[in-house]
Amino acid sequence: MKGTKRWLALPVVAALAAGVVSGCSGSSDGGDGKGTVKLKMIESLTSPARTEVIKKMIASFEEANPNIKVELISPPLESADNKISTMLNSKESLDVLEVRDVTVKQFVTNKWIADLTEDTNAWSGYKDLNANSLAMANYIENKPYYIPYGLYQKMLFYRKDWFDEKGLTPPKTWDDLLNAAKTLTDSANNRFGYSFRGGSGADGYIVDLLRDFNGANVNTDDAMFLKSGATIFSTPEAKQGLTLYTNLYKDGSPKDAINWAFAEQVQGFVSGATAMLIQDPDTIDPVKQKLGEGTWATAPMPVGPTGVSHYKVGAAGWGMTSYSKHPKEAWKLIEFLSSPEQNAIFTKTAGVIPIHNSASVDSYFKEGAYKPYIDMANDPEHFVAYKPETDYKGFGEWRKIVQQDGQAVLLGQLSIDDALKKWDAYWMNEKQQGK
Repeated sequence: MKGTKRWLALPVVAALAAGVVSGCSGSSDGGDGKGTVKLKMIESLTSPARTEVIKKMIASFEEANPNIKVELISPPLESADNKISTMLNSKESLDVLEVRDVTVKQFVTNKWIADLTEDTNAWSGYKDLNANSLAMANYIENKPYYIPYGLYQKMLFYRKDWFDEKGLTPPKTWDDLLNAAKTLTDSANNRFGYSFRGGSGADGYIVDLLRDFNGANVNTDDAMFLKSGATIFSTPEAKQGLTLYTNLYKDGSPKDAINWAFAEQVQGFVSGATAMLIQDPDTIDPVKQKLGEGTWATAPMPVGPTGVSHYKVGAAGWGMTSYSKHPKEAWKLIEFLSSPEQNAIFTKTAGVIPIHNSASVDSYFKEGAYKPYIDMANDPEHFVAYKPETDYKGFGEWRKIVQQDGQAVLLGQLSIDDALKKWDAYWMNEKQQGK
């Protein structure tokens, strides 16, 4: 965990490991004229199972608070963040919203969400959040703009039965993963080695791979750059990494995966079309539901040529709009959803790493499919945390650029050299512009 102490106090093993919630601030008028306050709440990372558990949690909240009613808005996953931004920009009626590590900077910059400092100061449960949850809550301006409901970190899912058939072991390096993907690909029978992600969200896969190829030279406190001050795109190792990325698509992945996002990635794996998938823990539950026990397993992330894999602890959670007419009740809902009891219900359904220190005693998060998180956390020599670049002003635009350029590289419309030069220039400019 070298170089990350000032923003990430403990490794993910601490996150895998409480607090009774109380206290709120602000005041509210309005409602239906009968003493009932109506809150509007919107989620982002929607799925049927997740939405259902949120509805049950809201029902429990309403039972405990009969004067508050909550309307849950659940947009389709692919368009949810755009819908949330549109609602916020037009100051559409909204009280509680899902805030993600990749959207919080935009929300704060535009003054769309509230600083929750006053509420968290009065909340006895705040200090019982684990170190990673506190770090993510306070990532922007060192203020809590949202309370995480769970933490994310990628790992490898693989078809154990397919690997056993070919006498393969889980890949330990990116080269191993590419070779396994080639070996397991049988396009005539619609079998492919890897659930490639070339659509929305591809930026994270590309950038993390290039970090791994740059190894220990990456500046983990400013991880789009090397310790020398150059960008991670400026090296021969970056070209090697992007070459592997293109070969992984061409030689081991379905051709339509150039447009795959989260849902398509996971569907490819659970449908029996692909043998390997790299995803966050929220994938565990859908995999369990679709694939038989013993047919699949999980493993730590592959490392780069020098034995280093870089990871970030991602987060999403609940925040409050800056213009809510019911801040007191909105905070009461966030506080309720963030309690140890409710968070335990949510994390086991959504498949995210819990936010409370008390979860360390729950074997559910220490064994089986979750075990690679502990293995990686206990091996900081090879698995190195980095500070994500989400606090740069140009991060939102960057995500679009690298996804489009990545597809152009895969289609032969843009050379690897030209893509890296473009990305290098973008981040040198970002550095000059400041955060």
